[in-house]
Amino acid sequence: MKRSLLSILVCPTCKAELTLTVDREEDGEIVSGSLSCDACDETYPIEDTIPNMLPPDLRD
Repeated sequence: MKRSLLSILVCPTCKAELTLTVDREEDGEIVSGSLSCDACDETYPIEDTIPNMLPPDLRD
């Protein structure tokens, strides 16, 4: 995921802003980490550069 995406992504559950946590970054791209919403207390994982923005009950 590119950092620039953070400016357009919102929480799919409540539409609030997201906070980025980076676990691993390579060549300016976030490989793993998470996006979290303080408003509804949900966390969305970033795995293999792809943010999983599905609501928690629809993941896996």
